[in-house]
Amino acid sequence: MLPFKRVLRPLAALLLAAALATAPAATAHAATAPSSGWNNYGCKPSAAHPRPVVLVHGTLGNSVDNWLSLAPYLKDRGYCVFSLDYGQLPGVPLFYGLGPIDKSAEQLSAFVDKVLAATGAAKADLVGHSQGGMMPRYYLKFLGGAAKVNALVGIAPDNHGTTLSGLTNLLPYFPGASDLLKAATPGLADQIAGSAFLTKLNEGGDTVPGVHYTVIATKYDEVVTPWRSQYLTGPDVRNILLQDLCAVDLSEHVTIGTIDRIAFHEVANALDPAHAGATTCASVFS
Repeated sequence: MLPFKRVLRPLAALLLAAALATAPAATAHAATAPSSGWNNYGCKPSAAHPRPVVLVHGTLGNSVDNWLSLAPYLKDRGYCVFSLDYGQLPGVPLFYGLGPIDKSAEQLSAFVDKVLAATGAAKADLVGHSQGGMMPRYYLKFLGGAAKVNALVGIAPDNHGTTLSGLTNLLPYFPGASDLLKAATPGLADQIAGSAFLTKLNEGGDTVPGVHYTVIATKYDEVVTPWRSQYLTGPDVRNILLQDLCAVDLSEHVTIGTIDRIAFHEVANALDPAHAGATTCASVFS
């Protein structure tokens, strides 16, 4: 990807989110995960895969579009798979993850309770992309989620915020821009490196005891920057760079979470480490 395109993509996402937040109300969100696929509340976890998997979409994503590849991938491997919508702003359909992240974490908490009640499982595993890989950490740390979650797998998560390829450094030069961003799309403002939300989230350590953490990053990420800021520090953390597994994998921020089967293979390994297999470029065929 050309350098100027890497810069324009996060800028376009920022402007789109702000525009959507101030746009008139449109039609209601119509996408629903097919009950014959995932979000099947009649699914009972097997002995081989005893925990349901909850998929947590990223900013501007939703419970279906973000997971059209990964959800079937996991379902075909015998998992009970569920996904939720969170962080909706009034009058903004289809594009989620824009509301205050602490409130989104409350929505995740309620959804996990619903999944556990339906499946009869004691704990769930969480897999999130981008904001969806970071937001659950608030649930784990402040909302009692650690007692209900075995593992959190973050795909390109903005665990320590993002500079959006340096664009957020320009905000002080535009009077009122930060306030407008926070008012219009608080979920975006919360993800800027150094925000009050992230300061609270990371104060006292990145992780909580009892949860297994995995981070899967790509060095071509143009949205969560610098990409190394995605990594976590803690006693039960595995940080993975996609290009260490397959040097020719060119996935960037969106594709690593939506279509990259090498990343998916590592997700499967994290969910079932006792039966993990080596992840290589050939994993795209597995």
